[in-house]
Amino acid sequence: MIIPVSSGIFLARGEVTDASNNPEVVELNRQIRLKREQADELQKKQKEYEALLAQKQDEKIDLNYQIAMLDNHVAKTQIEADSIKLNLDQTELQVRKTNLEIFDKQEAIDKEKEHISSVLRVLYKENQTSSLEILLLNDSFSDFLNQLKYLGDVNGELALSLGSLRDVKASLETKKAELNTKVAELAKLKIEYDDKLAKLQAEKENKSVILSQIMISEAEYETLIAQAKKEQSQASADAVSYEQKARQKLQASKEQLVSNPDGLTWPVPKNTITAYFHDPDYPFRYLFEHPAIDIRAPQGTKVHAAAAGYVARAKDAGMGYSYIMIVHADGLATVYGHVSKILVEEDSYVNQGDVIGLSGAMPGTPGAGKLTSGPHMHFEVRLNGIPVNPLDYLQ
Repeated sequence: MIIPVSSGIFLARGEVTDASNNPEVVELNRQIRLKREQADELQKKQKEYEALLAQKQDEKIDLNYQIAMLDNHVAKTQIEADSIKLNLDQTELQVRKTNLEIFDKQEAIDKEKEHISSVLRVLYKENQTSSLEILLLNDSFSDFLNQLKYLGDVNGELALSLGSLRDVKASLETKKAELNTKVAELAKLKIEYDDKLAKLQAEKENKSVILSQIMISEAEYETLIAQAKKEQSQASADAVSYEQKARQKLQASKEQLVSNPDGLTWPVPKNTITAYFHDPDYPFRYLFEHPAIDIRAPQGTKVHAAAAGYVARAKDAGMGYSYIMIVHADGLATVYGHVSKILVEEDSYVNQGDVIGLSGAMPGTPGAGKLTSGPHMHFEVRLNGIPVNPLDYLQ
């Protein structure tokens, strides 16, 4: 006979669960495929609007042109926001799916561990019995050989279980790394989506401002456009001129500006950027390249000096375009546009972080200038008199 304790040793082994067999994972996969198909369709529409915008560039610049351009920009940005939202939803589904797969892997590991424990308990018990005792306890030499073969099978089962456990653990680590990647991607997409929604809101505000001009004649609109273009051109020319004069004055007085090795600080609380440097979607790009970034900021937000420097220009233009320009060391200068109130004087020094004014840009308010679309901070950085991307210098 075979020793009774040996019977029933081969317990059901813990098998690695295939996530595709999990009904919830199957449903998540279906939803992910659907989101991907919808995203592909939105990309096609986005390309159509890009083609329309390119076509509009060749048409006559008038009020109807501007409205059509804004309509296309709003529609294009809406599609971009919807596309990001689909990617966001898809990534959230993938995170849920991966979490389920991790749960399944962990369950498989627990089962495999329990199985190995059972096998080890049997081996321990069998190892307490010598070969002589096995021979004496069995009725025949044939039963003795069967018993020894059985012990060899148990050892083989143990090796198989250990190999399976090692494989499942490696798969679990892979899934955890995949989850971390997806979670990071999800956080990035959420930020991107919020930025795109803010840009969409800004473009809708731009459209509202332009639509309000419909009540005036085409000739008046063209006059308004000419005034806006002149205003911006003059501001740019003045910035160059006043910076040169300020540096000459500093050189003559042998005053040394303090360098800012850690870079520039944000002039208003770091927030959504509604228009980037040389932004191809800037609504008035046909008039001039956007030489700054526009940072969303409520009307009347405190404006801080981005670096220590010398106030070269503090222009209060009444209902026109008001701005402050500060020159810094290392050939840098900063311009703060659409300010509603100026709190510094020309030919004075400021430290990094000093409050120099209040933001503006609400249409029809002091300092806003022509064709502004809503409250924001227009922030320029110039290097040796030439506008450069502020994002390359901000901390």
